Amino acid sequence: MKRGRLLLFVCTGNVCRSPMAEYLMRKRLGHSSDWAVASAGLAALGGMTASRNAIDALAEQGLDMSRHRSRQLTRDLIDAANVIVVMTASHRDQLRMLFRDAREKVFLLRSFDPAADAEDVEDPIGADVGTYRQIRDTIEAALPGLTEFLRGLHV
Repeated sequence: MKRGRLLLFVCTGNVCRSPMAEYLMRKRLGHSSDWAVASAGLAALGGMTASRNAIDALAEQGLDMSRHRSRQLTRDLIDAANVIVVMTASHRDQLRMLFRDAREKVFLLRSFDPAADAEDVEDPIGADVGTYRQIRDTIEAALPGLTEFLRGLHV
């Protein structure tokens, strides 16, 4: 993986949505991409594993997320990221308030899905694996549009 361009996914705890998006996007972009992909949480406790149902939902797609460890969103990550993709309008608003200089690089994930019927990717924490599958599929639906967006960027 080449260095220099970073796509950062952000959610609340970095144990469900943002790591699912990170792993799904890495698979989509492939090893030859010049984009690095990472994730973090606005209220993450560092070092937590991904939720069991998130791991299981991605395993169904051939992805092993068992080695993921959560991390807190930091100023260094914000500065390093070229594009920051959040799961909810609340995440977007919090980021824009906390990191005013990063406002232009913060986007809602579902804004990249032309068929989206809502702007938020709901938090599945505590839900059954079926709900995690739905969240996985919601994330995946936005990735083609996000991929096209990244291809058009000159950063």
